[in-house]
Amino acid sequence: MPEGDTLHRAARRLGVLVGERLEVEAPHPRAQAGRVAERLDGRRLEAVEAVGKNLVLRFEGGVALRSHLRMSGRWTLRPRGEPRAGRPWLVLRGRRVEGVLWNGPVLELHTRALARLGPDILAEPPDLDAMLARLRRADGGRWLGEALQDQRLVAGIGNMWMAESLWRAGISPWLRLRDVPEAERRRALETAAGLMRAAVDAGREPRKRVHGHAGRPCPRCGTRVRSRGQGDANRTVYWCPACQVGDDPPAA
Repeated sequence: MPEGDTLHRAARRLGVLVGERLEVEAPHPRAQAGRVAERLDGRRLEAVEAVGKNLVLRFEGGVALRSHLRMSGRWTLRPRGEPRAGRPWLVLRGRRVEGVLWNGPVLELHTRALARLGPDILAEPPDLDAMLARLRRADGGRWLGEALQDQRLVAGIGNMWMAESLWRAGISPWLRLRDVPEAERRRALETAAGLMRAAVDAGREPRKRVHGHAGRPCPRCGTRVRSRGQGDANRTVYWCPACQVGDDPPAA
């Protein structure tokens, strides 16, 4: 699933359309059902921002479009009128370039869902104190790796950045939240914020160290990286059992 840094990079790319009056079309039948293109066509784009894993495009007249990419959506920027194969969900056509949304099943002409989000890990600066306060109020029996992906607690971190950040910080994703000292919670959040901001500024994701590398040697200590489903969503967690200090996962 695209994570917060992916949406921030998309917002930067689409920023070239800000200030333009856009031609908007929705070639995909499911996108047509919401009549999004009809509401947006001919309006001036005033701002593009990423909020957690959401992209928000604000148009003149107080109209806002929220896009969530779910598992496989993506925003691309291409020259206006360039031939393409397939039917994208949405096309935002400016004078010289057009923003194209592929496989983006969530398109809403309101931003009510944003009210449920926690503080954005990629805010400048990130409000770590507010995130820590939400973690303190959360169920202490949850695994740390699961809690960091709860968008109501911290917006923007997904499975990949959870794994990479906790590996870099040397903290096990299998610690119960109640067993993680405040200083380690802060270190995990600071690490995630730093790594994700670097990925936004670089314009691409860095090379992964543990995510997707089950069975390979840990880059830090050489121990085999492990993987296991975690939490109600059974998201696959990747970690080094030797250099990420904490509990082992429960027996299968």
